[in-house]
Amino acid sequence: MKRLFDFFVALTAVAVLSPLLMLIAILIKLEDHRGPVVYRGLRVGRFGKPFRLYKFRSMVVNAERIGGPSTSDDDPRITRLGKTLRKYKLDELPELINVLVGDMSLVGPRPEVQSEVDLYTDEERLLLAVRPGITDYASIEFHDEGEILKGAPDPHEAYRRLIRPGKIELGLRYVETRTFSTDLKILWLTCATLVRTRAARPTL
Repeated sequence: MKRLFDFFVALTAVAVLSPLLMLIAILIKLEDHRGPVVYRGLRVGRFGKPFRLYKFRSMVVNAERIGGPSTSDDDPRITRLGKTLRKYKLDELPELINVLVGDMSLVGPRPEVQSEVDLYTDEERLLLAVRPGITDYASIEFHDEGEILKGAPDPHEAYRRLIRPGKIELGLRYVETRTFSTDLKILWLTCATLVRTRAARPTL
């Protein structure tokens, strides 16, 4: 039921949002015609299988070669348009394609790069038992991740110290207690967080 729900919601969302998706693609090209519209980052999925994560490009070309995997709000690699896309999570809309093809779910632990997965303990590897998702408890609790990392000399070190422990704890909570009603609750809380101008943290 979860997979059918994911597929039909993602398909409907892509159809309804297609004008917005096209507009964002055009704006990205107008701002920087040299780079691609969509970023294809390598992530680790269910059972440790790697896949390409699709996002609207919100950073300069070759950003991965310039800096680390964690990004603060004041990261100079972020483009002017990218700041808006990231603030309202519009850069993540292409992940609906990942949901359609089965690499991701609407709800599940956020996918990580291989270097982070390599650090997982045996318990933390339970996160790989489910499809990664567009949103989860941690996405709500740390919706202002870029603001938390802002000003840090090493954003990735700050991520591992300030965000990673709570993110993994919430991810494991989801894996161990997931139900269809839990997914609906998380989707509702995600929408509520966005509507509240990215400022409030719903109580989990």
